[in-house]
Amino acid sequence: MIQTQNLSKTFRVHKKVAGLAGSVKSLFNRQWLDKQALRDVTLHVGSGEILGLVGANGAGKTTLVKILAGVIHPSSGSVSILGHNPWSRSNDFRRQISLIMGQKAQLWWDLPAEDCFLLLREIYQIPHPQYKQNLEYLVESLGVKDQLNIQIRRLSLGERMKMELIAALLHTPRVVFFDEPTIGLDLTAQRAIRNFILEYRKLHKPAMILTSHYMEDIERLCPRIAIIKDGQIVYDGDLARVVNTYANHKILSVEFETEVSPAQSPKAFAALNAEVIFQDSSTVRLKVARTAVAQVAGQMLQQFRVKDLSIEEEDIGNIIEKLIRRDKDVSGKIVTPKL
Repeated sequence: MIQTQNLSKTFRVHKKVAGLAGSVKSLFNRQWLDKQALRDVTLHVGSGEILGLVGANGAGKTTLVKILAGVIHPSSGSVSILGHNPWSRSNDFRRQISLIMGQKAQLWWDLPAEDCFLLLREIYQIPHPQYKQNLEYLVESLGVKDQLNIQIRRLSLGERMKMELIAALLHTPRVVFFDEPTIGLDLTAQRAIRNFILEYRKLHKPAMILTSHYMEDIERLCPRIAIIKDGQIVYDGDLARVVNTYANHKILSVEFETEVSPAQSPKAFAALNAEVIFQDSSTVRLKVARTAVAQVAGQMLQQFRVKDLSIEEEDIGNIIEKLIRRDKDVSGKIVTPKL
């Protein structure tokens, strides 16, 4: 449903020296810089799949999403979305996609949400029975029935984001692009939107691409990820494979029944071949090699009176950072990690 081949995008940026003299000089002798935002990006996303697009600020995530949605043109390469060329912007193409950007609103600020949805119904020419059915389902799933007649500007950030989701999905698109859909939301709103996306995917099976800096979004929603750095895909594959390959340690959290003397505990922990991440008189968090977790946990239970013990995976964000740091060879050329 989504296919790209050797997709590249270069922006031409005006270079100007600061100050009045620089402004005058640039009128007669303007200098330009070429900034390559994307380099030879090849991706394929199928029906019912959610691809998580991960990378630092400026890596090229939003540029890629905007090209796929037909907002900007690429410099080279090819794109096919449901068999369409996105930047031709045919009505048939636009009726089948949706772009949701957490930092930009598409609804009319001074209108109630229900009036906005009626306008969108006319824009997308949604038959009335289908419109009514879709709206009831989306409103019920997101729990915003009581806010439909309130002006968009008077809603909380979480409620506005839910209305944006309804507006974007009202015409039942077959391809959906999420660009930071949970940015700035509280934990409750984030969780509600994640659950809704999973439910919507199960029901309608659209192809989805999601960008997010919240690793919980990626971990919860995206079995497959593509890591992008400096405009190039450095990894495309299963998230679980990344974790299993690059998560060499686990976190062992221990709560003691009695206080542990700060003087003797470091020696005891050092003997366990574990790194102390945090410690106070009643708890300790240890970084332990994945292969030694069972052994270290057993030794802790033998040496101390343990009230509670838990084993956690490393933070997914740290694992991905580790992967990105290892994606260059000695010449500085970006290479795809072999997992």
